[in-house]
Amino acid sequence: MRQIVLDTETTGIGEGHKIIEIGCVELVNRKLTGKHYHQYINPQRLVDPEAMEVHGITDEFLEDKPLFSQVADDFISFIKGAQLVIHNAPFDVGFMDREFAALTGYPKTADICTVLDTLTLARQMHPGQRNSLDALCRRYGIDNSHRELHGALLDSEILADVYLLMTGGQTDLTLDSKDEESDEPSEQEILKSLIVDPSIAANLPVYGVSTEESTSHAAFLEMLSGKCEKVLWHK
Repeated sequence: MRQIVLDTETTGIGEGHKIIEIGCVELVNRKLTGKHYHQYINPQRLVDPEAMEVHGITDEFLEDKPLFSQVADDFISFIKGAQLVIHNAPFDVGFMDREFAALTGYPKTADICTVLDTLTLARQMHPGQRNSLDALCRRYGIDNSHRELHGALLDSEILADVYLLMTGGQTDLTLDSKDEESDEPSEQEILKSLIVDPSIAANLPVYGVSTEESTSHAAFLEMLSGKCEKVLWHK
């Protein structure tokens, strides 16, 4: 499966604003391939000061960069047929669709590739918690101390690490793939080894709890009930 982890930077938020940077890294079968797409774009408008504080990209820097119309074909060629992995996908896809719509005969993003929103995925996995990219880096132990400003390529590289760890796949995030003939057990083999054979399970001893332990546990749950509105163990 080919996936493209993507991020964009823009002149600001809302109607009339434009993409000024696109950064993508490629995953094939959940492995980083080393291929990437990175492009700065002249938006033909000024960057909002608030946005500039986030990504640090200035109007002067963008003056000699190509227009979106000049890079659209190469960009589509890179992402075509893949699944896009994007954090807060509606934001980036919305900007991409507006850029495509401004050109004659260009399709929408959904006609080029499918999209996976890692923000939606993170909210399902960690309800009620902060799920920004920085928060996910802290949660999964990813060093993003070098991320002083937002940058599309850097953020896509960080998101690739987060996505792979969040979905329980590759933990070695280097570009080198492991030898398929390795003596190391696979993740599937390890999981299978944890399954107890029913004939063995039938003969395993079953231990109960004493009256004293049961009373102590009930008192502990009552203590939790005083601190929390809902104690799941009562269910």
